[in-house]
Amino acid sequence: MPKMKHYKLNLQHFGGDKTEKATPKKRQDARKKGQVAKSAELSGAVVLLSALITLILFGGFMKERFVTLYMDVFQNRMMMEVTPENVTIMFKHYGLQILILLAPLLGITFVLALVVNLAQVGFMATGEGITPKFSKINPIKGFKNIFSMRSFVEFLKSIFKLIVIAYLVYSTLWGEKDSFASLSHVSAEGVYRFAAKMTLNLGIKIGAALLIMAVLDYIYQKYEHEKSLKMSKQEIKDEYKKMEGDPLIKGKIRERQRRMAMQRMMQEVPKADVIITNPTHFAVALKYDGSKMEAPQIIAKGQDYVALRIRELAKEHGVVTMENKPLARALFQRAEIGDTVPADLFQAVAEVLAYVYKLKGKRR
Repeated sequence: MPKMKHYKLNLQHFGGDKTEKATPKKRQDARKKGQVAKSAELSGAVVLLSALITLILFGGFMKERFVTLYMDVFQNRMMMEVTPENVTIMFKHYGLQILILLAPLLGITFVLALVVNLAQVGFMATGEGITPKFSKINPIKGFKNIFSMRSFVEFLKSIFKLIVIAYLVYSTLWGEKDSFASLSHVSAEGVYRFAAKMTLNLGIKIGAALLIMAVLDYIYQKYEHEKSLKMSKQEIKDEYKKMEGDPLIKGKIRERQRRMAMQRMMQEVPKADVIITNPTHFAVALKYDGSKMEAPQIIAKGQDYVALRIRELAKEHGVVTMENKPLARALFQRAEIGDTVPADLFQAVAEVLAYVYKLKGKRR
């Protein structure tokens, strides 16, 4: 007996392995909680590269604006009378000029950062991530997070980034060692140009290296995200049952649907040409329009109480009711609402309709 229990326990453990891909509902629930595959490294790398490229493309424009602003201070502001109005006007003017100066840098980096985030996770607005959770300040749980595998991987990533950046800085500076020796014979503007060129060159190298590492990090984050979303077969079954809903609620929905269908059917009874009855057990409403229909059509039918309601409605609206037990039973059992009369019953139905039209003085 103990061996059987142990065997059963192993089966339960096997059934709990998360080997299945996440269902669309699981993915949607995780997204609502802010759990998505995203690499912060990718956004940072793109912002750095975009800022450096912007400086290269718009450096002349920004330099010209900065020099003009700097000269204006000494040419037009040194002898200015200091009053609240003058100071306010001056700061407004300088604020607008500084905004124009920084507009290319701020605009391009903002747009590219937004594009990268949208490319990674799409448009997402959720307050789940900023909701305070006191469980996060649990020291025991925090200690476990520090020494978790994820933290170890992040630590290795940081070390690798530092090594790559250190190598790029060293190789760039070492490659310019001959230029450093000749800086003593260069003017101050030449030194500035050399330093700016070398700094941008180094920044581009570092940004490109970080971008490559960020792409790899995004692939890793996506893999980890998919792994965290995996479900066991039992979880998928439980979710499916939950999505099916409570049997009581489903029964109420079906009952409401039946009532609505019954109401629609009863609305068609006054349009019928004849009601064929059993006379108490069955009632079938027929309608025929030679210009639109190839054969008479069943627009309503019912048994017992429903048959009684059909007869009452027919009486209220002056629809002819005829008793024909075999025909009523055959039509009720062999055809559904909206169907045409079965071919072998055409003759019997035609005789009934001919009699009805004769009573009403119609010709079809």
